[in-house]
Amino acid sequence: MPASTRLLLPALAASVLMLIPATSIGESVLVQQGKAGASLEFRIIIPPVMQVLENSHPALMDAEADGDWSAQQRLVVVSNMKRGFCVTLRMSAPEVDAWRLHTPQGSGITLDAVHDGYRLCTPRPGRYTLLLQHEFDATAQSATTGALRWPVRTDITAL
Repeated sequence: MPASTRLLLPALAASVLMLIPATSIGESVLVQQGKAGASLEFRIIIPPVMQVLENSHPALMDAEADGDWSAQQRLVVVSNMKRGFCVTLRMSAPEVDAWRLHTPQGSGITLDAVHDGYRLCTPRPGRYTLLLQHEFDATAQSATTGALRWPVRTDITAL
């Protein structure tokens, strides 16, 4: 085979392949300048979260010299609720005659007495560490019993 034919054959094969239509041409669209456009809309949804990280208190309290009890409760709550949350503390022991609750009220935390306990509320999301000082007065019948199981039930509600 002459040398010119050997050079001509690959060039001829390449030009024939260029005449075969490509598969992507059918899916492409020709758009005139200035008429193309696209927009993206992102929506980020953060689920509501309210988590109690710590609720520590003594399981059993020994009576003081006057027969009454006192203890501290540490409550750590994290919430992303826009309007905050409320903690309702209720008495669950008949041995207690009176109950007082003291807590430093900072960061907009409110403390209100309700008919069966206390209610602490926060107005906004965040991490809250609540140090609650409880004082319990014993009834006349329970003054001699000594120890008292933790008498407070804690409920948390989102606002």
